[in-house]
Amino acid sequence: MDVKKSKATVALMMMFMMLFLVNFPGCFSAASQQPINKKSTHLKPHNGFHSSFLFPVTGNVYPLGYYSISLSIGNPPKVFEFDIDTGSDLTWVQCDAPCTGCTKPIDHLYKPQKHILVSCEHPSCGVVHFPESPHCEKPDDQCDFEIDYVDHGSVLGVVVADVFSLRFMNGSLIHLPLTFGCAYDLKNPGPYDPPAAGVLGLGNGKASILSQLRSFDLTRNVLGHCLSGKGGGFLFLGDDLVPSGMSWMPVSANSKHYLSSPAEVLFDGKPTGIKDLKVVFDSGSSYTYFGFQVYEGVLNLVRESLTEKTLDTVQDKALPICWKGTKPFKSVHNVKNYFSTLTLKFKDTQNIQLELQPEAYLIVTEDGNACFGILNGTEAGLGDLNVIGDISLIGKMVVYDNEKQRIGWISADCNRLPNSLDSNYKEDIQRPYAANFGILEENHPKTQGSSETNVRVRNREL
Repeated sequence: MDVKKSKATVALMMMFMMLFLVNFPGCFSAASQQPINKKSTHLKPHNGFHSSFLFPVTGNVYPLGYYSISLSIGNPPKVFEFDIDTGSDLTWVQCDAPCTGCTKPIDHLYKPQKHILVSCEHPSCGVVHFPESPHCEKPDDQCDFEIDYVDHGSVLGVVVADVFSLRFMNGSLIHLPLTFGCAYDLKNPGPYDPPAAGVLGLGNGKASILSQLRSFDLTRNVLGHCLSGKGGGFLFLGDDLVPSGMSWMPVSANSKHYLSSPAEVLFDGKPTGIKDLKVVFDSGSSYTYFGFQVYEGVLNLVRESLTEKTLDTVQDKALPICWKGTKPFKSVHNVKNYFSTLTLKFKDTQNIQLELQPEAYLIVTEDGNACFGILNGTEAGLGDLNVIGDISLIGKMVVYDNEKQRIGWISADCNRLPNSLDSNYKEDIQRPYAANFGILEENHPKTQGSSETNVRVRNREL
């Protein structure tokens, strides 16, 4: 689910910082980009850190398919939309190198410059490829990357470093050099052309934007999102918005993913005999996925609970399993009383549970049918891994605390941004953007295409 990570030290990151201060003098300047001044760059610390970053989120589960935020890159800055993905680490954007398979018009692509290329011998390249080593003929070769997704999509590109313009919650604006991927070859991005220009990797590896911010002591390695069922929501980096009284559950320290303690499934509050699920939390997946046996068991429980109710199965292009009522449903709220609550009860915790009300596993389509938003993960290439996707995280503030290797959630109103947000951020948070690159391929054989059209140009010189 992520691009390979490394254990780069703070000292190496400082070397990286010095390198880009040479290339980008004044990159920590204020919004006016005047020479560095202490008022704008030496921000007031928050518990030893400067502050947190807060972003309005756009998108929805259906019909769009993902949630995204806007980020500004370059000097002068250019705005790009990114799918928020806690299932991967490396942030990447479609770029004009030129590009094969990109879904954005050429004037909406990121345009890289040679002086921002990361070399193969640079520590940042090792971070991207960890635990393997970069394959380079010469140390000064450019650092290439490839990401494979289990839905058979893939991304090929080169690692670069450029200036990101980021605004703290206290209103201060910084311009910071960060490492990310310039993607010049996209293959099978999905059934719909993704309007987002790239993916914001928020996994727990060193290659993530959040880990880089943490290495500069700008914020804590904590992130959270609150996704609204009506569309939109917000994302934050840092710990300023973490609510008190939240229940926490440890995540595996030995996994690349946000992997929980083993879980068992309850249906309508009763044990089902389905136990020891490996569960990953992944905002890059629109829907929730269960391994074949778990999926079949849960689906059978749902079907059996509907035998005495006035719902009939129906074919719908949106999802494989759907039902219709005596008249079309207008929203999930019209159909939820037909269905029971699913609960994931996690072992080795103080009775931590994730309740999935019907609206956390159902959608209502444009044809007025109710469809099952839990999919067969084995069929999708996930093996026995179970993925909690966006549909099951709606209406909750979910916090990933990488400082303490834990995850927590609490019911929240995700339809409005926090009151502490600067007025500059208060824009329409329900503008539609969509697509879904999904979960990254890991330990799954790569399908070799037989057609010449599948041959890809690697190590493209920029």
